[in-house]
Amino acid sequence: MQLIKNLDPFKILKAALIRGGDFADIYMEETVNTSIICEENKIEKVISGRDRGLGLRVIFDFKTAYAYTNDLTEKGLLELADTVSRAVKEGRIKQDISLVQKDIAGGFSIKTPPSDVDLLKKVELVKNANSFARGFDKRIEQAKVVYGDGFRKTAVVNSLGQWVEEERTGILFLVQVVARQDEIVQTGYEAVGGIMGLEIFEENPPARVAETAAKRAIMMLRAKKATGGKMPVVLSSEAGGTMIHEAVGHGLEADLAQQGLSVYSGKIGEKIASPLITVIDDATIPYKRGSFFFDDEGSHGQKTVLVENGILKNYMYDRLTAMKDGVVSTGNGRRESYHHRPIPRMTNTMIAPGKSNPDDIIKSLGKGLFVKKMGGGQVNTVNGDFVFEVTEGYVIENGNIGEPVRGATLTGNGPEVLKNIDMVGSDLGFGIGTCGKDAQGVPVSDAQPTLRIPEIVVGGEVK
Repeated sequence: MQLIKNLDPFKILKAALIRGGDFADIYMEETVNTSIICEENKIEKVISGRDRGLGLRVIFDFKTAYAYTNDLTEKGLLELADTVSRAVKEGRIKQDISLVQKDIAGGFSIKTPPSDVDLLKKVELVKNANSFARGFDKRIEQAKVVYGDGFRKTAVVNSLGQWVEEERTGILFLVQVVARQDEIVQTGYEAVGGIMGLEIFEENPPARVAETAAKRAIMMLRAKKATGGKMPVVLSSEAGGTMIHEAVGHGLEADLAQQGLSVYSGKIGEKIASPLITVIDDATIPYKRGSFFFDDEGSHGQKTVLVENGILKNYMYDRLTAMKDGVVSTGNGRRESYHHRPIPRMTNTMIAPGKSNPDDIIKSLGKGLFVKKMGGGQVNTVNGDFVFEVTEGYVIENGNIGEPVRGATLTGNGPEVLKNIDMVGSDLGFGIGTCGKDAQGVPVSDAQPTLRIPEIVVGGEVK
């Protein structure tokens, strides 16, 4: 990747380590992005941009010195290296740095690259979704459609002599609608995306995405208010993995665990969940939104078993946290862009499928709540307490899914819920999102099978 023209990147690394340090790496990035937003029944924004730059890091005494620039001249980069090196105590690099291994990953095969599609055609995709959503029902008052695509080419070179390169093409398309009937206001949301091109619309036409969002909002207008209290709950595989991502996943990121900011700190080898529960983080699943060949530190993306049959096996590590624990990075070092240092982040995180028939799980309950779609929420990673919104839920009566309910929330504790789950379905459903942490957002997906929780606090009307 010739971002640094006629310049040996190892010269920069040597300059960064001239005053000492345990490890150094260069992260080079070039991106091309397009964003189209339709709101208030008109195209509000069409933004296309190109950026390239470099981030330079030195790790010393388990601390990080990081700086970035888009000045890719030799003078500019050597000045950057000097800035970083001055943060390190006086010392000298002990060995020379030279290339020992170079790996290049071209990325997943893209059928219809966004760069091959005219901007006006992309705008038409957005307009079609907007028209369909607004025309679906007269009670729909607002619609917002967002299209985004991006191409990212990266290279990581480090003081171990490793050099890796990768190309990624990603796409995101979402529709959000607001419906009103008298004093009742409900929203519907649906999103699709992944590491792929516009072929995503072959299976997910814009009108279908809009229809799903519109149907959800209209259906919830007739829903009764949810009844509150403790009750059994079935989480559908369609709910996505909000529960596993927020209530469990963040607590298994090594930086939080090492700082004592996770309820799972210091519990490797201990039972933290039901024997039915296995939790996996897997960056190698083709075309998923959190997938890659190399993470943003040059470590191979991999499948990491975090919890196996209820036993905590591993945390998600980047290089720095792995150095602290004397282990190898799990390939979870991620960053939003070259402006940011890498930190441990999830990729595609899931509860593995079990053996129960999903229909049998629903039939097993005489009365309870069926959660088809989860919304946002809040989690305290220190103690595991959480509150999640239910955006689409139904009562379960006599083993059957009944009428829809609105206004429900789920309140509980992550470890307790994991230990209490007593049925795990054989299905698996994925959700997508952009995960925020330390003022950085990265693309992720999460997944779960149908799950039965024997008892959890459901927020709603108390009768």
